[in-house]
Order: sequence, then C-alpha cells, then structure tokens
Amino acid sequence: MGLMDGKIALIFGVANKNSIAWGITQRLKEEGATILLCYAGGDALRKRVLPLAEEIGCEFVEEADVQSDEALDAVFAKVAERYGRIDTLVHSVAFANRDDLGGRFVDISRDGFKLALDISAYSLIAMSKRAAPLMPEGGSIMSMTYYAAEKVMPKYHVMAIAKAALEAITKYLANDLGPQGIRVNAISAGPIKTLAAAGVPGIRMMLKYAERNAPLRASVKQEDVGDVALFLASDLSRMVTGEVIYVDAGYHVIGLTLGEDEMAELNKVD
Repeated sequence: MGLMDGKIALIFGVANKNSIAWGITQRLKEEGATILLCYAGGDALRKRVLPLAEEIGCEFVEEADVQSDEALDAVFAKVAERYGRIDTLVHSVAFANRDDLGGRFVDISRDGFKLALDISAYSLIAMSKRAAPLMPEGGSIMSMTYYAAEKVMPKYHVMAIAKAALEAITKYLANDLGPQGIRVNAISAGPIKTLAAAGVPGIRMMLKYAERNAPLRASVKQEDVGDVALFLASDLSRMVTGEVIYVDAGYHVIGLTLGEDEMAELNKVD
C-alpha cells in the first residue's frame, strides 16, 4: 500500500529527466498516485515530456501557458471533466530572461521584472485559484523556491525577487485556503543541475560551493526533493502548511564559511 494510493497529482513543470518536477513525479508515482502532467514550451518540450509520460503510464499530458488565464482554464476544465478532482498540485515553474540574471542588479529591466514575477510567482496564485474547487475534501499545493529569496546570491537577481514573492504567496495562500483543508507549502532546494539552472550565470561554481560548504557536504539530487514532496503530498503532512522546507544539505544554516587555511588560523585563536 502506497502513501499516494487513490490520489491524483497535477504537476506543472516537467521539462526533461533532470527536472526537479520529474524527480517529484517519479516519487509520487512510486507511492501510487495517478499523475497528470502539464508543460510549457511547445513542440520542443512536448517531445521531451511525452516519452517520460509513457514511461510511467501517464495518460494526461497537456500544454499550458501559465501566463494565459484562458490556457489555465482549459487545462483545469479538462482535469475536472476527466477526473473530477485532484489531491495534489505541484508548481515547479520559473523563468527569467538571461539578461536579467547576470550583470548588475540595478539594470534589471521593467519588462523582465514583470515577466519573471508573472511566470514564476503569480502563476501559483492562478493555479491555486483553479485547483481549490477540485479539492473539495482538502489537498496539498506545493511550489519550488530557493535560498536566494532570503540572502543575496550573485547573479540570481530578478529570480531572487520572484522566489521571495513566491514564498510570501505561499503563506497568504495557506491562510486563504486553510479553511478548505488545503495545505500550501514550498520546498527550498539547494542548487541542482537542471535545464532551468543552466541559465543561471555561475551555476557550476554554485554547485561546487554548496557541496563543499553545506553541513552534510553533499549535493542535493532530484530524488531528495522528491522524498520531501511525497511527505507534503501525503497525509503525513496533514498539519503542515505555510512552510518553506529546506532540502539543501543544511546550507541555509551557515553564516560563515571558511577554507582549510582559514579554519587552521581560527583554531589557533584562544
């Protein structure tokens, strides 16, 4: 008997086999969930997503432009007609123009700011509004955030603002939807090599730095996020809402990182 037996999970954001959303998809499927997949990006993404859907026996694969209310209405209408309800909504969607990630923070464009906030943050509100009526007995909504929402991460720039908004939205949705028994949480994962991460300047250095300095001295993998997502999707988290849960090998607790030479010098101090 699986933790997700009889439950239906609608997942936005699978792009390829390295996606965080795919790690979540696999874990929920392993525990018995019926999986529904939505993607954005046209035929190029569809060619990547369809083989993955076939791999897990997923019979619902739809394209959805998260900036379009009409597109989201159409997708959720199809879900309602075919399945009648969902138990879990996974928001693993983010985008920013590369020009608004590198360079100086003050050079973020107005249009780029709007684009990043719309796709990466507002879309969680738009999805939740449509998901709530399909969760008459309660359910779980989750999104993916990053520590740059709290502390400065070089070159993350406009996406950091989008993630900060996403975390605030998580709290407000948790309060708004709580009376309906709907839990809303966010997972703050450490850096992971994904298609989206490839667009962040300096991502290779960030990956190495996090592994070297995180308390567990380990890199976070998609399956690590998948396990926590399973907890949030299942009844095990029935009293957890409005939270940002870190899956970053403990990196977020570190205030000062030192190399071996600096540590040796520090140990000499009385």
